[in-house]
Amino acid sequence: MSSVSLAATDGMLPFELSMAYEVFGTAPAEVAGPWYDLDVCGPDAVRFGRFRLEPDHGLDRLRSADTVIVPGWADIDEDPPADLVDAVRAAHEAGARVASLCTGAFVLAAAGLLDGKRATTHWAHTDALAARYPAVEVDPDVLYVDNGSVLTSAGKAAALDLCLHVVRLDHGSSVANAVARRLVVPPHRAGGQAQFVTTPVPARDDHPLAALLPWALERLDQPLTVEDLARRARMSSRNLGRHFHAATGTTPLQWLLIQRIRRAQELLEKTDDTVDTIAEATGMGTAATLRRHFNRTVGVPPDTYRRTFRSRTGFPVDRVRRRR
Repeated sequence: MSSVSLAATDGMLPFELSMAYEVFGTAPAEVAGPWYDLDVCGPDAVRFGRFRLEPDHGLDRLRSADTVIVPGWADIDEDPPADLVDAVRAAHEAGARVASLCTGAFVLAAAGLLDGKRATTHWAHTDALAARYPAVEVDPDVLYVDNGSVLTSAGKAAALDLCLHVVRLDHGSSVANAVARRLVVPPHRAGGQAQFVTTPVPARDDHPLAALLPWALERLDQPLTVEDLARRARMSSRNLGRHFHAATGTTPLQWLLIQRIRRAQELLEKTDDTVDTIAEATGMGTAATLRRHFNRTVGVPPDTYRRTFRSRTGFPVDRVRRRR
């Protein structure tokens, strides 16, 4: 059983901590095996705005966790507590995977965990993070960054994206999707997606893309074009592109590619279909095309992805690289 410790101390944001607690604290019905062993670590009683929290353990417990989650830090102009910074650093040195949510990146930066690494935080505070910690490569234009043992996210909803990403790494996409369904949120937004997207997914039935996206998902085995999508949506290709960018932060063709890759991942996880068969089922045409796009997007070839997923309880590296 993998252990997750939430680092709690005065001055942290309650939304990020409670959201992480919801993701890692409750196993979806689809999980037959062990779920996370979750605890909250902090010094004595912790005050979160108008909330008071009694931690399960002290901060020294962080060093024995497999994963440490650092929620958002409310006052970025104030240095985070030294005992928290030391405990997070010690946990990472002991081998823990450390993830910050929103402005929790300031804690990781203070601990030196982001030096020389690409990282992000809430878009409103990326300039402050870069100015205070010049050794950090701050990327203001992404939802989250996965450096392997150190992960950072943008604010609020992006923090949830990162938590689901961690579940996907550990338990696979089907389980992560089940958690997302329980929370009634999109199952997967790529880390490289832009932070500031007014409507990440169509939320209304009358949205111009509300009927189009499910229609396209049912036809991923077909060679859909922008013109096909525009015709179905009864709008021009240019108008379709504007709606897609506003709703998903990307282009229609890039969105289609990501959906095809996600479908390929599911088939690699759940079936014994050959790569050729999966290429046909996902509209990639040939195994060579699927391998090229899969390797570029996921970071490993389809065969490696399948072997890794089936040889361990956890989940292989699944990070969508940022495309400019």
